[in-house]
Order: sequence, then C-alpha cells, then structure tokens
Amino acid sequence: MDAYLSLVREVLEQGTRKENRTGVDTLSTFNWNYEVDLARGFPLLTTKSVSWKNIVVENLWFLSGERHIGLLRKHGCKFWDPWADADGFVPSAYGNFWRHFPVPGKGPAPGGESDQVAWVLEEAQRNPMSRRLVISAWAPGNAQTSKLPPCHALWILNVQNDRQGRPTLNLHLTQRSADVALGVPYNVAGYALLLELFARFLGLQPGIFAHTLVDAHVYTCKPDGQMAEYDHVPGLRSQLERAPRPLPRLRIDPAVRSLVDIRPLLEADTATVMRHFVLEGYDPHPEIRFKVAV
Repeated sequence: MDAYLSLVREVLEQGTRKENRTGVDTLSTFNWNYEVDLARGFPLLTTKSVSWKNIVVENLWFLSGERHIGLLRKHGCKFWDPWADADGFVPSAYGNFWRHFPVPGKGPAPGGESDQVAWVLEEAQRNPMSRRLVISAWAPGNAQTSKLPPCHALWILNVQNDRQGRPTLNLHLTQRSADVALGVPYNVAGYALLLELFARFLGLQPGIFAHTLVDAHVYTCKPDGQMAEYDHVPGLRSQLERAPRPLPRLRIDPAVRSLVDIRPLLEADTATVMRHFVLEGYDPHPEIRFKVAV
C-alpha cells in the first residue's frame, strides 16, 4: 500500500491546519487521487493491523440497506455506536440510500425510492459498457440536515477491456471527507471488497480501485498541546517507519453468487460469515490505536 503511505507523507508534510465541526484540529490537503490494481493483491493495510472482520461486516451491512445497528452489534462491530440513537438507528445514508434512495414525485421507482444497487447490477448485465453505473449516498435533502452526511458520497462502476480484450470491472470512489488515520484504511479495503463482490455477481474480473479524496486530513492536537489524546500524527509517523509487507489475497466462497445472498449471510453467526471471506497471507505489523473525533 505505497499509495496510502504516500498520502500520509503528503498530509503530514504539506497539510495546513484547519478547524472543523468536531473541535479537534486537522492537518488537511485538497484533492488526493490514487489507484490500486487488485491483481497485485487485496489492499488491506500491512503497516498496522486492521480488523478484516469489521470491514466485511460493515460492508455487508451497507449492502443490506439497513439503518439499525443490530446486525453490526451481533458481530461485535462498533463503528456506528457513537451515532446511534436510543433505538439503535443511525442517520446513515450509505447502505440505506444505496438501496432506498429517495425519489420525489412520480417516476420509475415505485414507492418514491430507488434501489440503486439492484439497478446498477441489472444495467451492467444488460449493458456492461454503460457509463451510468453510479451509486450515490448524497441526497441534498438529507445531507444538508443530517448530523452525519456521507463522507464517501459517490461511487461508480466502469467496465474496461484489458490488453487481451477481456472485460474487467473497476470502481471509482469520490470521498468528500477522509480521516487518513482511521477511516481511509477501512474505506480502501471496504470498497475493494465491494469491487470483488460486484465482479463476482457480474461474472467479470476485478480490476482497478480508484479513489479521490477531496479533503484528506489528519487529526492533531491544538498548537498549545491541548487535545493530545486525539493526535493521530505520532501513530502515523510510526507507520511510516515500518516496512510494508506483501498484500494478502482474498478468497470468496463460491456460494456467494448474487445480491440476494448477502442478507442471509449477515444474519448467520460471525464464524460462518468469515468463512465466506478468507484473507490468505495477511501478516500485518501490530495495531496502532487512534481515538475517533466524533
């Protein structure tokens, strides 16, 4: 994951201090772009240990379209706990809007909503070379009032022929806000998993994951040293001193064939879920903890 380490260096060396809604300052930079070829291995960070279980569970939860965190809690995934209300619902527009995007007035979507994921899969089967395979989590009516508008706002699937003429499926993610230490390693691996899954569903080879980060930032302490518990800079500098290790390979069970397989799998026990998504050869450096700024 040299691309990730290059991002870390860029923000630490060139980032400028910004205040933001959390009250914790950031070092921030604008418009970072990179891509990863999944043929070279699965892009899960090796300069620190990252929870593969949490990545799998969270992204299956996104694909289910759920807003309630019960299925996350079932598998010990606590990402969304800080944003859940007393009933366990979160203001998430990720999977919820992927599967239930609001469509006002009359239109082709019955019930005033669009299942974008199902439509994109159907459209890709009808017309693999379509340039309209877009899934958006950003709906202005929601995003302008939500306590947690989506950070990874838009992703696009795109089929290209390789040099041998074989079609490969690629994915581009546009992320408006990117927490470099905590969020980005999960975002990269999560969308690479989605690319692998959608390629499986469509009978294509997974190709390139491309990523645009509009505001890439590292949380840091105040100039006077206050809020040092939120300072991600020391941990990131430690990662830069570690040599990256070989990337793992992802093996998905052949039983996972279509979108309808996702919800039943998520409702199974955690061991069963993880038997379907096996990372081979993942040997990371030890974990580095970072405190999240809510």
